[in-house]
Amino acid sequence: MEIVVCKFGGSSVATNEELEQIVAIIRKDTRRRCIVLSAPGKASGHTVKITDLLIDASKKALANQPFAPVVDMIKNRFHSIYEPLNLSADAIDTVLSDLDARFSTPRDHTEKFRDCIVSAGEDLNCRLFALYLASLGFSCRYVNPKEAGMLVTPVYGDAQPLPDCALGMAGLKQICAETIVIFPGFFGYTTDGDIATFSRGGSDLTGSLLAEALDASEYENWTDVNGIFSAHPGIVDNPEQIPALTYKEMRELSYMGFNVLHEEAVKPVMRKKIPIRLRNTNNILNTGTLIVSERLPSERDVIGVASNGGFCSFTLQKFLMNREKGFGRRLLEIFEELGLSYEHCPSGVDNISVILDQDQLKSEVVNSIIRSIEEQLQPDEIKSEFGISLVSVVGEGLVHKIGFLTKAATALSNAQVNIKMVNQGSSEMSIIFGIDASDEKKAVRALYDAFFS
Repeated sequence: MEIVVCKFGGSSVATNEELEQIVAIIRKDTRRRCIVLSAPGKASGHTVKITDLLIDASKKALANQPFAPVVDMIKNRFHSIYEPLNLSADAIDTVLSDLDARFSTPRDHTEKFRDCIVSAGEDLNCRLFALYLASLGFSCRYVNPKEAGMLVTPVYGDAQPLPDCALGMAGLKQICAETIVIFPGFFGYTTDGDIATFSRGGSDLTGSLLAEALDASEYENWTDVNGIFSAHPGIVDNPEQIPALTYKEMRELSYMGFNVLHEEAVKPVMRKKIPIRLRNTNNILNTGTLIVSERLPSERDVIGVASNGGFCSFTLQKFLMNREKGFGRRLLEIFEELGLSYEHCPSGVDNISVILDQDQLKSEVVNSIIRSIEEQLQPDEIKSEFGISLVSVVGEGLVHKIGFLTKAATALSNAQVNIKMVNQGSSEMSIIFGIDASDEKKAVRALYDAFFS
């Protein structure tokens, strides 16, 4: 039996109207047998997400401050969503009583307590949605991650699935053959039986793991946009929607700020080459963007133009640097010892630059970097620069493409954008330009016009 796993994000479950839309989506394809829900997000009259309210309540509880008013807000929000769907107030309260039980659990382990509370948004929403779906005559069943065997590492707030997680959930295939499964996203259980959440947005990862476990024919990720666009709509007017791209292209775009999908959600489906389809809950007619292992070679060479800001560089000049054995290693060890990760490391014969996310840095750290470099490597010159943006042109069709760099550089030159750094990985799937942050939007528009107009 073919199974399609559907994950609905916070904006797609924020109101009773959105939940009615989900029911319409389920009705349209009988293969949609596994439904993953996030906690309700923002909606008209509700400016705070349920998850953020739960975080606030957990902090208050741990600080021995009054948290009951926040819990009441959470309960009222669920009532406002499900009562218009003809679920009785008593039935809703019975489910929501679990929230009170969670706040009565021990608080000696603060992170464990926090995850127990914060995961309630997804869990309660799925229990209530299963009641609603059943009231409409659907054969459905709420399945708890513990029952399913979703085992994760005990790293609270940033858990990872255990290596055999998907294999351990293979029993869900039989359940999905008999009924529609409603499964909460965002969390799993440790081998000790404690709740541990993934990083924020981790419901995407839940859906991906279930798709792997169920050998799904497709993983549909439903949100509030039609799919992935070739550039940020806030920078480029009416950018093209991407019909299909590869897992690797998606990874490149995600790195540069296309935050459509949780970055860890691609790996489980990649293992089995299960397609991901990003779709708009409120625009069913749009087929969305398909993410696959390979796309047709006749499609675009360039799939998108992306950018990200907030980077800095440390550039060293040293004559005959290339003859010093271990020079690059010793340079990167300086950053490692300070607990810093680097993004890129372009180099020339007598110079090398290290590009970092500057959010990692504090003033004293910058001073430590420069002192350590001067003491350990004795460069002729060292220069630091902040306020750098990275702009990337991405596409698997760029492999061995003649004239691509010339076309991109010419577009930036014509737009009066100064290029500080150029870096192309060995995969030749993307090329990254380092520019002044003030030129970021101008550069994206220039590159988009060059490759898409």
